Amino acid sequence: MKIAIAGSGALGSGFGFKLFQAGNEVTLIDTWPDHVEAINTNGLEVDFNGEKGTEKIPAFFPQDVKDTFDVVFVFTKSMQLANMLEAIQHTLTEDTKIICLLNGLGHKQTLAKYIPVKNIFMGTTVWTAGIDAPGKVHFMGQGPVELQNIDPNEKAAAEELVEMMAKAGLNGQYSDNVVFSTWRKACVNGTLNVLCSILDCDIEELSKTETCRNMMTSIITEFSLGAKVEGVTLDVTETVDYLMDLCGKVGPHYPSMHQDLIQNHRPTEVDYLNGAVAKMGKEHGFDAPTCQIITDLIHAKEDLLGIKR
Repeated sequence: MKIAIAGSGALGSGFGFKLFQAGNEVTLIDTWPDHVEAINTNGLEVDFNGEKGTEKIPAFFPQDVKDTFDVVFVFTKSMQLANMLEAIQHTLTEDTKIICLLNGLGHKQTLAKYIPVKNIFMGTTVWTAGIDAPGKVHFMGQGPVELQNIDPNEKAAAEELVEMMAKAGLNGQYSDNVVFSTWRKACVNGTLNVLCSILDCDIEELSKTETCRNMMTSIITEFSLGAKVEGVTLDVTETVDYLMDLCGKVGPHYPSMHQDLIQNHRPTEVDYLNGAVAKMGKEHGFDAPTCQIITDLIHAKEDLLGIKR
């Protein structure tokens, strides 16, 4: 298949690398000049679960792409999604499938402004990645990459996309309830990402703090109220147990928000995580004070670091 990775940062580069190795024709699209130049000069170097490899995959700025594609994975930051979709409109045909594995909430509505619903496929992944230098990333994971069609008539297309990912070693799985999985993934990012960023620690260090479970419980209690608005039931205790178990599996990894905020002084996705829950609380009449203060703390840190949102 002809595949584009729209947003070829850490996670996007990792997916592009694996899909290319599986025999697909892959194009990387990104807006970071140093990263694009390094990939085109030296190839994309990926440390995948401890095994390093380099592949010569073409990389472009969005406006410079001339091809059209069968499939486009969007891996931008949440706040960059609309701009990327605007920039790559010329690469999309009436049949181009869009796979969205972004962190956060509310992306289906953004996608639907630019793409026919029949071409939108929503998913989640718990795989992790980081950029070590321009053109060099590490990519870790073993769990499933869940995917579901939005249009009920497109299940066969979703299953074909799942098979494509499975053949690339990305553990593609069809989901019958991706909305639940999206909320569960948002719980991961709304706890591990924000707490590691505020405390300036990695996930393993966070899990060893005496107050880790209490902090997670407060956050997930509010996320469960937001999920309920969308007809999703989140068991708070079970979700916190899942998060604590995940901490042990991930180990000493700095999550993406820490990489953005603390390490690289870039704006964060907090408005699409805890901020989204706090906003839902105001709109639907439930209290979300923990999510509000977390959102305020992250934005305050952005301000202190001179980061423009």
